[in-house]
Amino acid sequence: MKTLVAVAAVAILAGCGVDAASSAATAAALKKQEIEEGQKTMQRAQQKIDGAMQQVQDRAADADK
Repeated sequence: MKTLVAVAAVAILAGCGVDAASSAATAAALKKQEIEEGQKTMQRAQQKIDGAMQQVQDRAADADK
């Protein structure tokens, strides 16, 4: 009887471990996606800044002519 209780306890605890590992993997995947989206947003912002700087330089060059 004690063996059956011990086996049941181990099975229950093992199930909890699998669930926790699954949750951690899901959270890590979501965090990775957030980071990738943030990097894309940063790249788009940098492109807009570069474009604006180019316009400023072009206008300054035109004004000098």
